[in-house]
This record gives sequence, structure tokens and C-alpha cells, in this order.
Amino acid sequence: MAIEKLATHRIGLIHAVAVAVAPVNNAFATMWPEAMVTNLLDDSLSSDLTAAGGQNAAIQDRILNLGNYVRDSGADAVLYTCSAFGMAIDLAKPKLRVPALKPDEAMIDQAFDISRDSNGGTIGVLATFEPALPGTQQQFEERAAQRGIPLHIVMHHVPDAMEALRQGDGERHDALIAAAAREMTGCACLVLAQFSMARARRQVEAVQRAPVLTSPEAAVAKLRQLLGA
Repeated sequence: MAIEKLATHRIGLIHAVAVAVAPVNNAFATMWPEAMVTNLLDDSLSSDLTAAGGQNAAIQDRILNLGNYVRDSGADAVLYTCSAFGMAIDLAKPKLRVPALKPDEAMIDQAFDISRDSNGGTIGVLATFEPALPGTQQQFEERAAQRGIPLHIVMHHVPDAMEALRQGDGERHDALIAAAAREMTGCACLVLAQFSMARARRQVEAVQRAPVLTSPEAAVAKLRQLLGA
């Protein structure tokens, strides 16, 4: 039985890694403090995805079941925060009966808008979770096809950064991302692909002339628009 919803908007966040929790909650606190935010973490998803070698039927079922759980708990909208599960989330979205966002879809549209304004400039993408790269690439390709525009993208994995953050070394995590960003020259914008990377935004902006986009801020703005807040 679904729980009766409160007067404020309730947003259910679904996480596959613990390090994604703080960045998106901070974005809500800054950009939409009136929203009621709930957090559901299944930190076995990432390791199981790696072991399975892809988004198999079992992973897809789990992504849907997690979405159903937060919806039945009273969520007005669902936000998944791990970009490695895009295909499974696409399959789940039509079945949830409330607005649901993939982690990167709002940010990808922002990136295309900036690229368009710079006459089709290259979009640079940095990622700290390597299994997320194919799904992120696919999302950009699909959205480019939907918008009928060419895609110019450069993607780069930042090794060791995710592990540093999991070990509690946020400074090294941020420094590794900034070092990689310094090498991404000539981009119309630079995208930080994981929610957990948002904490490095200021360090990246210090070494990168192009606009720097992060998933949490873009997703919060999109949810506010979808729910008319």
C-alpha cells in the first residue's frame, strides 16, 4: 500500500555507491531546500554490475524494484544517481508512474546547449567509475540523435580517484580529477560524469576555462521543472 504523500514534494534518491549521497543532498539543500529528500542505498549494485559484465535481467529487475519501493514510500519523483545503469533505468521509467530521471540526462542536455552555442564544440567527459563510460557514451549518442545534432565528444577515465574517495581521501580524489581536467583542452564544456565528482567542481574550474557541468545540480533543476516547484 502506498504511503499518503505530504504537502511538500518528496524526492526518492536511489544510490549504488555511498559517495554519491552527499553531493546530491548538498545540491538539494542549496537549490531546493523545501523538498523532502529520501535516500535508498544498495551498495552491492556496482560490484554486481562489474561481476555480471553488464546490465543483465537481474540488474534490470533490481533497478525497477528499487524505483517501485521509493514510489510506494510516497515519492513524487525518482532520481537514480549512478550513471552506470542507464539502460536499466530507461526500462524502469515507464513502469514507475511518477517522473524519474537518469543521473546524467539533464546535464547532457545542458552540455548540448552549450555545444550548440559554441557552434558544435567538443564536449569533454571525465568519469571516475570506468564501467559507466559505455553507458554515458550511449546516452550522449541517443540524445544527439533525438535532437538531430552532430556529436563531438571526448571521454576520459580518471583512474584511482573513485577508490581514493571510498578510502576517505577526498583531497586526492579532487586533485586527480583536476589534473585530468587540465589536459582536456579545447572543449566547449567539461562534464563530470559521476555524482560523486561534484565535490571537485571548484578545483576543476580553477584549471579549466570551459564551463564545468555536474549531474546533481542539473538533475535538481530538472526535477523542480518537472514537478512545477
